[in-house]
Amino acid sequence: MIESLRIKNIATYDVAGIEINDLKKINFVYGSNGSGKTTFTKYIYAPGDKAFNHCSLIWKNGLPINVLVYNKDFRDRNFGDGNIDGVFTLGQATKEDIAVIDEKKIERQKIKEKGTDKAATLEKQKELKSQRDSEFRDDVWVSIYKKHENEFKEAFKGFMLKESFKTKLLAEYKNNKSELLTYDQLKDLAKTIFGDVPLVLPRITSIVFERILLMQDDNVWKKKIVGKADVEIAKLIQRLNINDWVNEGRNYLQENKTCPFCQSQTITEGFTSQLESYFDESFLTDTLAVKTLAEEYNRWALNTVSILQQIEQGEKANKVSKLNIELFSAYLNTVNSQFITNRELLNNKIKEPSRSIELVSVKEQMDGVAELITEANIEIESHNVIVSNFAKEKSSLIDKVWRYIVENNKIKIESFTKEQSGLQAGIDAMTTNVGTLRTQHAEINKEIIRLSKNVTSIQSSIDQINHTLSSYGFHNFSIVPSPIEKNKYQIQRADGTLADSTLSEGEITFITFLYFLQITKGSVQEDSISEERILVIDDPISSLDSNVLFVISSMVKQIIKAIKKNEGIIKQLILLTHNVYFHKEVSFIDGRNQDCKDTYYWILRRNNNISSIQCFEHKNPIQSSYEILWMELKNRNNSSGLTIQNTMRRIIENYFKLLGKYGDDKLIEKFSNAQEQEICRSLLCWINDGSHTIPDDIFIERQDDTIDKYFEVFQNIFVHTDHHEHFKMMMGETNVN
Repeated sequence: MIESLRIKNIATYDVAGIEINDLKKINFVYGSNGSGKTTFTKYIYAPGDKAFNHCSLIWKNGLPINVLVYNKDFRDRNFGDGNIDGVFTLGQATKEDIAVIDEKKIERQKIKEKGTDKAATLEKQKELKSQRDSEFRDDVWVSIYKKHENEFKEAFKGFMLKESFKTKLLAEYKNNKSELLTYDQLKDLAKTIFGDVPLVLPRITSIVFERILLMQDDNVWKKKIVGKADVEIAKLIQRLNINDWVNEGRNYLQENKTCPFCQSQTITEGFTSQLESYFDESFLTDTLAVKTLAEEYNRWALNTVSILQQIEQGEKANKVSKLNIELFSAYLNTVNSQFITNRELLNNKIKEPSRSIELVSVKEQMDGVAELITEANIEIESHNVIVSNFAKEKSSLIDKVWRYIVENNKIKIESFTKEQSGLQAGIDAMTTNVGTLRTQHAEINKEIIRLSKNVTSIQSSIDQINHTLSSYGFHNFSIVPSPIEKNKYQIQRADGTLADSTLSEGEITFITFLYFLQITKGSVQEDSISEERILVIDDPISSLDSNVLFVISSMVKQIIKAIKKNEGIIKQLILLTHNVYFHKEVSFIDGRNQDCKDTYYWILRRNNNISSIQCFEHKNPIQSSYEILWMELKNRNNSSGLTIQNTMRRIIENYFKLLGKYGDDKLIEKFSNAQEQEICRSLLCWINDGSHTIPDDIFIERQDDTIDKYFEVFQNIFVHTDHHEHFKMMMGETNVN
């Protein structure tokens, strides 16, 4: 059977949707047109359709059963092209054949019932196991975790939820072989090892400065770079020691032979030639070497200072730095100052190549920096070794804490695991039994199909449909086998012409339902006539007259009786209708309308274009059309203002005007003063207006306050006409003033 279902995010069902739980063998769903019945039946017919992705359906014991749905779609599918699928039943079966098949069905039913009982027991066993597991989980959470969380919280990290803590405890019970310490020993160790965790420190980058020292001691700085000595002009330049001055002046020689020094045209070709000979290629090579090496030195100096500054900044921010930061900063400042001095010296050497310079040595400071970094890294290594051992000690202590906890709760844990093991053994055994019964059920079902195939026929269905049609005055058409396709029907007139396109709405509804009833007894597939099934019927009496309504209701009631007695292959019925009289008639079994444990009643409503459902359990909420009006009034919070207006008008008309012979004026006169009479007149105008027209302000004025105000006046009409007891009875009230 279908146990429960949920429909949402489709048609008039919003994101919350409706949820129907605890469906019974017989389920009556009353709902007006547009309340969502068609969507309801479409989902049950095709729950796998993508349109119903947000819906869900649960089968009892997880066992799906074939569902037959009668709705408008059924009529369209089966009566669209003139040829109707034949329905196979045991039409050619002898009494002996039927007896054998019935015997097999009884055997199949017994196996199913036994399997259902076993499955139910299995579920109870699983629930008991789960319940015991939950109880144990809650117990150890309070008795162990909460008791020790303060002193041993570090050992519980990663397992600070009930379920994970329970799982960890059971795993430690099986596997923990650590040394067993006393509570006091563990507590003392926890104070030290479960304190702040030291962090692994990264090594400080070592500084490579050999290249700087090599450049610093290069002989090129001391070398006096001068011109060629054997040139005639060399004697004068060297005697006056103006080598660098003349070299600088060469850059200012002008093409018009003007001297850059005296600004007279004294420059001769010979003089120019002597200058070029004096400042020869060797001179140029040496000066280029000075410039190139100076640029490289400056780059290394800047890069070295930058690296040292980064180390300084990082270590100052490190609260546990192992570097002597004060001495390091002193070295850094000195080195930086020395590099600045050397930069000036190098600039001078480039400008005056003949000058001999000696760079300030940074070796002492760089050696000091390197020594500080080496010492710091040695301490960092020692620190990290301690951290590594600390982690091992902490891990060891955690294991010992769990061992202590396991030993102190061993009886409780052993009792739980032993019980769980026993329950699981029972579950395994019952699972095997259920599987065996399912196999037996499948085998006997195959046997029933095999036996049924030998005695099935579509003629029996034809005969039964035609007999019913004739019995109720439908003589101008009948069902006949198709002369073209095997195992197909056609609807034919007496003159042999096809009648499917000329049938009235009432005729097509009646014959399609008769056809549906034949399918419930058999199947359009020859090998599935004995399969169990569920029926879902949506408004089978549309456009039918009252006589046929009673015929249909009588047929459905026979199905209901068989389901309640657990006879036949139909196991559940869900019937939906908007017709009060049909609902009342079909639920009136054997002249009684009493509560039944196998029957549930529901009302499906649509308010503000959103469907909702209300369960009345075993109590039938549909008694008469007059009682329905009162029921709608009691549920006025779920209905629109227009519905309430119409409901009040119909109640007053039925009770006072038709039964009590009260007109509007007489009702108004029952109020004692003019003000109350005016309010009553206003009510009568309001309900008449709301039942025949749509208020112009329906979209801009909230109706709730108006409904409450007029409902009070509606009640006072019964009070002032001495019919208050009737009001209280119909509203189900006992203490109304």
